[in-house]
Amino acid sequence: MDIVFIKELCIEAIIGIYDWERKIKQVVCIDLELGTEIKKASESENIEYTIDYKAVAKKVKATVQEGEFFLIETLAEETIKMIFDNFDITHVKGRFSKPGAVTGSKEVGVIIERNRNAS
Repeated sequence: MDIVFIKELCIEAIIGIYDWERKIKQVVCIDLELGTEIKKASESENIEYTIDYKAVAKKVKATVQEGEFFLIETLAEETIKMIFDNFDITHVKGRFSKPGAVTGSKEVGVIIERNRNAS
C-alpha cells in the first residue's frame, strides 16, 4: 500500500464542550495518510489513477467548517467517514488536533486509523 498525505491542514471550526467554545471558531489541524496504490498513476502520469489530494482537502475543509462538533473524536470519525464515502481509499490514518487547547501544551487531539472494510 502506498500513502498520499496531507500535513497540517488547519481549519477554523465550531468545536468544544464549553458554552464559550460554541460561540467562536477555533483552529483544528489535520494530518492525513491516505492508503492507495500509486503505481498506475506513476506509469501513466494520470491523476485519475491516484488520489487528488486537493479534492480531498477541499472536502475535508467543507466537512469541518459546516459541522459543529462537541468532541474532536466526533470530528475525526465524521471526517474519515466522509473520505471513505467520497474517495477510493483503502486505509486512512488521521491526526486531529486543537492547538493551544490546554495551557502549557502545544496541541491536544486524537489519532485514528480506519480500513475501508472495517469502517
